[in-house]
Amino acid sequence: MFGATGDLARRMLLPSLYGLDSDGLLAPDLNIVGTARSDLDADGFRTLARQALEEYLPDGFFEEEVAARFLARLDYVPLNINDEGSFAKLAKAVGDAEPRLAIFLSTAPSLFEPVIAGLASVGLASDNVRLALEKPLGADLASSREINDAVAARFSEDRIFRVDHYLGKEPVQNLLALRFANLMFEPLWNSAHIDHVQITVSESVGLEGRVDYYEGAGALRDMVQNHMLQLLALVAMEPPTDFAPTAVRDEKVKILRSLHPITAATVADDSVIGQYGAGVIDGVSVPGYDGELGRDSRTETFVALRAQIDNWRWNGVPFYLRTGKRLAARHSEIFIQFKCIPFSIFAAGGAKTLPNKLIISLQPEETIGLAMMAKTPGLDRKGIRLREIPLDLGRNDAFADHRRRIAYERLLLDLLEGNPTLFVRRDEVEAQWQWIDGIRAALASADIKPEPYAAGTRGPTAASDFAKRHEFAWHD
Repeated sequence: MFGATGDLARRMLLPSLYGLDSDGLLAPDLNIVGTARSDLDADGFRTLARQALEEYLPDGFFEEEVAARFLARLDYVPLNINDEGSFAKLAKAVGDAEPRLAIFLSTAPSLFEPVIAGLASVGLASDNVRLALEKPLGADLASSREINDAVAARFSEDRIFRVDHYLGKEPVQNLLALRFANLMFEPLWNSAHIDHVQITVSESVGLEGRVDYYEGAGALRDMVQNHMLQLLALVAMEPPTDFAPTAVRDEKVKILRSLHPITAATVADDSVIGQYGAGVIDGVSVPGYDGELGRDSRTETFVALRAQIDNWRWNGVPFYLRTGKRLAARHSEIFIQFKCIPFSIFAAGGAKTLPNKLIISLQPEETIGLAMMAKTPGLDRKGIRLREIPLDLGRNDAFADHRRRIAYERLLLDLLEGNPTLFVRRDEVEAQWQWIDGIRAALASADIKPEPYAAGTRGPTAASDFAKRHEFAWHD
């Protein structure tokens, strides 16, 4: 595990591996070797790991017996990528486990090539080794190709596991079950019955110590390019022949390649970008983006887009994507609005019908809701009265006997078992970058600047105008 002392390892990776161990999903002889620049020994790393477990595991999940077993699996080797001797020590710590080795690379992308070269120099890049790569995988299509070329020089595509942690979330996987395990949805899943789709990822946090990274990325590259386009692909893809890596990812890449380009001529109508200013979050005053950064910037912290898919199933159905930082609440969901019924038999009595809506909430709660029309109870002498009612499937209610897992648990287990279905293939990444690069070029060509919005609000007023212009309402 490269980057073993970093924030991701402490908050997500170590707690996830503990969770797998707690459920008996790790082989008894599996060892975990952490490595980073920090000058620790194995005991020091185990102390750090224990502190991470105590801080980040859900309340009541930490058990001394499980923790003792898990911590005994841990070893640590400090590593300087410019020192070949460091890689030799790492190889010694791995020992004869190399034929069953999985490497999780959570470092800056600029270090991928020297790290892989170092691994290869000591025999840790053989045909049996699997390599997981944490994002970001480049800043545009060209840099992404450079990174992928460097990785492909030592690892074949079937051994490369590109991580998008959204794909490890239960509601995201449940989307596939919803579509392809229920007869009632798939016949309606097309332009004849769906009016539009909204995908929202709203964050209340600001830069959170990621100043340099975020200034070089912005909302388009940080969130839309990976997480949101993956969600769009899962919503829109054709039914795969089976739930196998090649079949699922083949269908996703078809959708990503079908995204209609947003050009300089259409970008003003198809997009809104914004940047948060000072405001109030949960009763606490917070600075604006420029204040956190320490200088003026044109980096967008909010983006809303209208995406269109050029294929038979989705022709004429807009997909509205919206994400931002320092918004009113942390909230992520997929919202699908169906079309209105073609004719209401209740209209003569004054009853109003609303279109059905399917809401798949990813966070903070994991739920699936279906808004339907129902009769209001009562003796109605002037005709039936109607009301929209929600049918909610809350994960905590329906699966109370199952604990809520960290998304990385699923991904780490699949990495260990060699199942790449929920990881991102190279052609997916490049299709995503091609579409995003086109939008960025269009924004630059049209000289569109971010609209200001106050922290703690729902984003720039231009986003509301965008919705009115396209005759829909954001689901909040």
